[in-house]
Amino acid sequence: MQGFLRLRLAKWLTRPLGREDYLLLALLLLALATPLAASAFGAANIDLLQVASVYWHKLLGLPPPQDVPFVNQRILLELRLPRVMLAFICGAGLALSGWVLQTVTRNPLADPFLFGISSGASLGAIVALTVSSALFGSAMLWLTLPLGAFVGATLSVALVLALCGIGLQSQVERMLLAGVATSFLFGAMGSLLLYFSTPEATASVLFWTLGSFARANWTMLWQPLLVFVLFGLALFAGRRRVQALAAGDETAHALGVDVARLRLGSLLACSLMTATLVASCGGIGFVGLMVPHLVRQLFPGRTLLLLTALVGGLFMVWVDVLARCLLPMQELPVGIITAVIGSGFFLLLLSQRRQG
Repeated sequence: MQGFLRLRLAKWLTRPLGREDYLLLALLLLALATPLAASAFGAANIDLLQVASVYWHKLLGLPPPQDVPFVNQRILLELRLPRVMLAFICGAGLALSGWVLQTVTRNPLADPFLFGISSGASLGAIVALTVSSALFGSAMLWLTLPLGAFVGATLSVALVLALCGIGLQSQVERMLLAGVATSFLFGAMGSLLLYFSTPEATASVLFWTLGSFARANWTMLWQPLLVFVLFGLALFAGRRRVQALAAGDETAHALGVDVARLRLGSLLACSLMTATLVASCGGIGFVGLMVPHLVRQLFPGRTLLLLTALVGGLFMVWVDVLARCLLPMQELPVGIITAVIGSGFFLLLLSQRRQG
């Protein structure tokens, strides 16, 4: 076994490098540099050497560096670092959810946002926020927000399946229309709640409709991280069965896959992942649509799961940096930027499908 591994490693090291290898190397270097570079930008820009010094001392368990002001240390460790981590988790989770939806439905336009999952989760989070605040105050929000978001996302999936059927034998356009209609329905219900809310409640609820990482902290980070790890492990364990659905239901049946159960379980897993992210950082759309397509174009023939998660996380981190730095003395919601980029990408996909 060791000789076989040495032979494979030697063959991999001696083979000529291609375009995909250089892209992968650049992506890995970007992943190493992103936590440092992204933490340096914001309302108060911090020198990159100070960022590296603070993180290095923290990683090794050393006392804080004396040459870095205390204020900058607090900004980096209590604000910037959890924000970068939450943005990476959100981007990776949405990208994987989009990959799963596009695979199990065989719909290249599937996305948690276009499928109506994000809108349902946002509505559930809004209802949970208003009801829980009135009954329990803010003490139970850590539980009621994800639960309400998951209930709303599940209702959205159930409505889309009721319109299309769990077999999903209909055309992909019908499923897309069902998802968009469901998204508009839940969005209208959320707007209705905003209309009857107080100005203070409206300002708080707008967070869930536009998306932002401004509230990131270490206390709330464990929940999306735990769900993302469980979602990723389950997806990695069942990736072959999920990929079998891309070849068609008959082929998957011939390979021994319970198509209906696997498809329903995948949709519910995506609902849980999306609901947890919506409860943590609001509704952010089009990430699950764009990233899987970009990975397929950049790395054809590669194993897509890890690359999809990595590209999605890096994309979201730098979109958040753009949201912090685009306007002076104020911060744009992340959902606005992803909607602008994603809508153009969506139109491009529609144009390519029409030409095909």
